[in-house]
Amino acid sequence: MSIETSERLLTPGEVALMFRVDPKTVTRWASAGRIGSIRTPGGHRRFREAEVRSMLEKLTEDARYSA
Repeated sequence: MSIETSERLLTPGEVALMFRVDPKTVTRWASAGRIGSIRTPGGHRRFREAEVRSMLEKLTEDARYSA
């Protein structure tokens, strides 16, 4: 499977802002396998925007229906 070059990659800080958590929390999620990440050649984590938005939508739906 090839990665589309037009797909935007997000930093842990950008993902943290979307979920309103600390960037270290996002890194822990990635280490635990809760969210997929890729590593840059420099060793930094990056997250696929589409996957992050999908996860956020699912969590928002779950919260809406459990309220």
